[in-house]
Amino acid sequence: MSLDPAAERTGAQRAPTAGIVATGSELLAGRVHDANGPWLAEQLGELGIDVTHILLVGDRSDEMESALRFLAGAGVDLVVTSGGLGPTADDLTAAVVAEVTGRPLELDEHMEKVVGDIIARFADRLRWDADALAEANRKQAMVPRGATAIPPVGTAPGLSVPSGEGPHGYRPAVLVLPGPPRELRGMWDDALATAPLQALLARTAPFDETHLRLFGVPESEIAATLRAVGEHIDLAPLEITTCLRDFTLEVDLRRRPDDAAARAAHDAVVAEIDARHGRAIFSRTGETIDEILFGLLAGRTIATAESCTGGLLAGRLTAPAGASAHVQGGIVSYSNEAKEHLLGVPHDVIEAHGAVSPEAAHAMAGGAIERFGVDVAVAISGVAGPGGGTAEKPVGYVCFSVRTADGREIARDPVLPGDRGDVRERSVVLAMHLVRRVLTDR
Repeated sequence: MSLDPAAERTGAQRAPTAGIVATGSELLAGRVHDANGPWLAEQLGELGIDVTHILLVGDRSDEMESALRFLAGAGVDLVVTSGGLGPTADDLTAAVVAEVTGRPLELDEHMEKVVGDIIARFADRLRWDADALAEANRKQAMVPRGATAIPPVGTAPGLSVPSGEGPHGYRPAVLVLPGPPRELRGMWDDALATAPLQALLARTAPFDETHLRLFGVPESEIAATLRAVGEHIDLAPLEITTCLRDFTLEVDLRRRPDDAAARAAHDAVVAEIDARHGRAIFSRTGETIDEILFGLLAGRTIATAESCTGGLLAGRLTAPAGASAHVQGGIVSYSNEAKEHLLGVPHDVIEAHGAVSPEAAHAMAGGAIERFGVDVAVAISGVAGPGGGTAEKPVGYVCFSVRTADGREIARDPVLPGDRGDVRERSVVLAMHLVRRVLTDR
């Protein structure tokens, strides 16, 4: 007889499923964006656990209880909660989980000492009240009977609660984690090592995944491509997700490794995307343009010359640790005078063609190569709006020049859609792809 109640209930070796509950009234009010739900879903998916629900609930015990009961009724094998742990009155998650799972709260003396030692480091300096400190410490060390406490990254321990029968029938395993993303992510590996999670992971087989990233292709074209494939092969066994993010089209394909129909659908989709949009694919592993450029620039140096983007490109290139190995510097030449004096753009070029022109961008990139002595330079000059456009150079008209020290150049001057922020951000992403193309000759 199976020792796994969830498997008995389904009667099959089905893939485990999970629901996520993010708590916090600030999430419902829109003041804070939920960063935990999507991150947890991605981590669970990579482990082979299919996430069926992500719920947001307020800091009220009845809402949290309803969410837990709903997910149990939906038949998930695991519930992961984020938030509602800590010393304050609205930190109710542990108590609600204990109530719903029929596991009374008990003091974990070891965890009481762990939390107490952490809090004591701040107590004297912050002059916390001793009685309040003791009460907060004890509250955070209360653990549902039979659960495993997970050492905190902040002051709030996590909880891993086994599956089993509760007051209202079968209850899934519950993983209780804190709300701050840094703490939650820092506790993730310890959470996976707990017995309830290990029991669940023993039933999983990680998905086979393909992550295509395309630039310059609209979602409508990918939709048409998928429809074309679907006319001659069943795509139902394959999970396909498309998303436009950072002006990049993401196409994610996920399948069970032992599903032959899903593999056939996957291969057909990838082949058709290659045939129709192969040149637009810049990553097949989910790498971002930032990660790809970081690799391509190894052993090379780069500088920027920016006008309408105001240093956004330089900021993006220098965001990764270690960027100083290849980024030499950048110049924000917003005015015509700055373009002339800082980058050496000839006055005659600006007079004849304007500061927003392919000729000016070409000269800006050349000036950056001269002044910084780099292998490659990228220049951007445009009309970001909302004003300043003309019939000849409307809002969104942006000129790019990517030049190398050995004389190669890629230049573009599109009209980019969107408001001022969109134009600036799209310009940065397009500039990065032009750098990629000049470095890869594709």
